[in-house]
Amino acid sequence: MNKVILMGRLTKEPEVRYTQSSNTLVCSFTLAVNRRFVRQGEERQADFINIVAWSKLGEFCQKYYHKGQQVGIIGRMQTRSWDDDQGVKHYATEVVAEEAYFAEGKKDSGASQDPFANNSGQTNDDSDFEIPANDDLPF
Repeated sequence: MNKVILMGRLTKEPEVRYTQSSNTLVCSFTLAVNRRFVRQGEERQADFINIVAWSKLGEFCQKYYHKGQQVGIIGRMQTRSWDDDQGVKHYATEVVAEEAYFAEGKKDSGASQDPFANNSGQTNDDSDFEIPANDDLPF
């Protein structure tokens, strides 16, 4: 099974391009996803996950998602590779979005044109777990 569920904040405005062969819209953006555990006295760490949304879902993301906004993405992990002009092989790992959601209300995101926002204003920031500095973890 290949299923990814993420909640994070957009690091910049979504970028849109079109495929050369079929002129299909492709929207790409990066989510900063906070790690759940924090060692006492250290700053919270985040992972930066590349997201790709195709066609109608990509149009939706382009229109309603903005830098700094907290969103939820459900999709699948995908890896791909290609050779550049010099023959060097490159690899990319990304999440192909299959569903996209708003994860905060208008007042939290500052996005005034957000017609589908969840107005609860609740976030999961309080549920994060803090690790004491003297705790010895296996990772």
